[in-house]
Amino acid sequence: MTAAKLAVITGASTGIGLELARCAVADGCEIIICADEDAIAAVEADFRTQGATVTAVQADLGTPEGVASLFDAIGARQVDYMMANAGRGRGDAFLNQSEAEFDEVLRVNIIGTTDLLHRTVRKMRQQGNGRILITGSIAGWIPGSYHAVYNATKAYVDLLSWAIRNEVNDTDISVTCLMPGATDTMFFDRAEMLDTPVGQDDTKADPADVAREGYDAMLDGRSGVTTGFMNKVQSVVSGLIPDSVLAAMHRKMAKPDSTMDDGDKTNV
Repeated sequence: MTAAKLAVITGASTGIGLELARCAVADGCEIIICADEDAIAAVEADFRTQGATVTAVQADLGTPEGVASLFDAIGARQVDYMMANAGRGRGDAFLNQSEAEFDEVLRVNIIGTTDLLHRTVRKMRQQGNGRILITGSIAGWIPGSYHAVYNATKAYVDLLSWAIRNEVNDTDISVTCLMPGATDTMFFDRAEMLDTPVGQDDTKADPADVAREGYDAMLDGRSGVTTGFMNKVQSVVSGLIPDSVLAAMHRKMAKPDSTMDDGDKTNV
């Protein structure tokens, strides 16, 4: 009897990550799910009631200790699929954010993701194969007025994904970048963006649809997938429009109802 494939999914307590985990379970995989909140235990229990083989790890992947704890749970087992989905956002004007707020975004999206991928690629190189799905974003192509640090981190993630893919293209390791647009998840609540046009938009993508497109692209070994027709259009247009115009467009989507705390909006 062939052993079940092992899929590791980060940011799996809600949203796209949870839906990726569901895709893996439906595919007969054993899963390891990770998130930094208590809800991951309830997700583990729910999967167990469905007969899935699942291990939950509660860890902050923005810290070396958090990434290490996830790999301790993996141990010596082969990782067939790594879905690096964990991420953080933080809305509002850049100058309104505290160091602690933007530091969390940088730690999780850049430092933690880089550490996770470095460990994963090394492990897959030793085992001889594997598939990686990285949740980037079309935000990485747009100057993110009122979401500046997040968009910048997603530019990093998108580019890192494509670079790693090129470096391993002579192996049986594939790297796929999932690039969704606005998706109907807890992201906007956690990023304190519910008072923005994009946060209030009721046409956001279904996370189950986004996850399925990303999962299938990973299985196919594709370089990346942009989900949603309008997001595909935006990805093309973003390469033709000046950055100053893109930044102004993003401002209209992401500017909150209230901006500068001191009432001085001339710098925004």
